[in-house]
Amino acid sequence: MIAVDPTDSASLLAAFGALSVLVVIFAESGLLVVGFFLPGDTLLFPAGVLCAGAGQHGPRLALWQVLLCAAVGAVAGGQLGYLLGRRGGRALRNRASSRRVKEGAARAERLLARYGYRKALVIGRFVPMVRSVLHPVAGALGVPVRTFTVWQTVGGLLWSQSLVLAGYLLGSSVTHVDDYLLPLVAVIVVVSLLPLLVEAVRTRRGRSGESRQSGQCPESGPSEQSGRRGE
Repeated sequence: MIAVDPTDSASLLAAFGALSVLVVIFAESGLLVVGFFLPGDTLLFPAGVLCAGAGQHGPRLALWQVLLCAAVGAVAGGQLGYLLGRRGGRALRNRASSRRVKEGAARAERLLARYGYRKALVIGRFVPMVRSVLHPVAGALGVPVRTFTVWQTVGGLLWSQSLVLAGYLLGSSVTHVDDYLLPLVAVIVVVSLLPLLVEAVRTRRGRSGESRQSGQCPESGPSEQSGRRGE
């Protein structure tokens, strides 16, 4: 019997093929705490590489099957997450013991507030630690069903199909690309984390700007009054 590690993409793809893409992406997109610790980016890209037949350490997968499974998992999982959020997303988040889950939910709320529902539902798909909690948070915040369905579908398809196709194109053009999978996956993770880094930098700058303004306010009062007296 083959031991399968649910957090390891190579193990999942070797054991279950395209079906693992459907199950993992569905869980990551909709099951909140469970999906938070599953591979997403790090599963789709290697699956695309295996579709090209370039991998020497895994089965060759059918591209159409992986694309279909990724699309169904992303869209259906997103809708399930939304429904869970509508029926008690805040309670689920409050009961979550993981600090990472709570931080991800807070980031998802800030993303929805900053960019609006449409942009946030597309951008959030590409951000690790936000993707798994974004849909329940959207449900808990009362995002309109039609708006959510349309834009989470757009985001889910863009995210899932682009990563699979990127892996497929790279696997088709570079021989023995599987020898470089770990560094490539690491690059994908780093790139995916860039939006979080940008958000953190902007938040820090915003806080420092507010503190400077609050520090200058008391000083501006007397100067303005003296100026008026001079007039």
